Amino acid sequence: MTLTTSEGAAQLAFMVAAARVPGLQVDDTFEVRLDGKPIEAVLLEDPNNAVTHLVSLPASTAPDSRLTVAYRATVDGDIDEAAARSAQSVTATELLTYLRPSRYAESDHLSATAHSEFGELTGMDLLHAATGWVHARLAYVPGWSRPTDGAVETLLARAGVCRDFAHLVVALLRAVDVPARLVSVYAPGLSPMDFHAVAEAWVEGEWHVVDATRLAPRQSLVRIATGRDAADTAFLSGYGAPIRLDNLNVIAVVDGPLPVDDGLQLVRIP
Repeated sequence: MTLTTSEGAAQLAFMVAAARVPGLQVDDTFEVRLDGKPIEAVLLEDPNNAVTHLVSLPASTAPDSRLTVAYRATVDGDIDEAAARSAQSVTATELLTYLRPSRYAESDHLSATAHSEFGELTGMDLLHAATGWVHARLAYVPGWSRPTDGAVETLLARAGVCRDFAHLVVALLRAVDVPARLVSVYAPGLSPMDFHAVAEAWVEGEWHVVDATRLAPRQSLVRIATGRDAADTAFLSGYGAPIRLDNLNVIAVVDGPLPVDDGLQLVRIP
């Protein structure tokens, strides 16, 4: 990742590291260079196991300085065991949080639509129906949406990128009283490769991941961050002096063949 910064102090928050999930081993490095010189990053962790690297640029930063960031990780462990541990740690407060409308998942505006389409369904039937409904009605168009678009605008436009698909699934599920949240992930098999966003729903006592884009197998997803919507999971946030993203290169692979995902399996990710 390469960025150009403007003159003055700035803080950059990078949320690109694999989540520190109990039961998984993460061996990673995070390197930052400002005009070729290494600078330090402060490591922050949140209750959902996400890792943020906070980088502070001094006020003496020259105009058009170049910042380069390189993150590399190997993730290993028992995925099913790690996912089970995560489910056991869920609190009632979390579930209430993921039932409420949020900035990009305006479930209160979609209540009538959700109840009309899925009001008679429960459990896994509801989960599959909502995901299939979004998949059938949206076109995946790279670069289509704006960073400020939410679920309602996505439904009206009938097109978007991965975060738009995920936001609409999350909003529809919350509208029928199913806790749902957005997860940013690394997605081996995704083409073109990039950061990816999926939805998770709390059904029958576990978090199950669904992806209405159907662009990558869910079984090999690696969690980065978890939150109400994209406001909680952005891979880069900047404060202070303006920055410009010049180049982003994401590569995610698995050891061995990619799993086959028919879209109907129940999948948990750690």
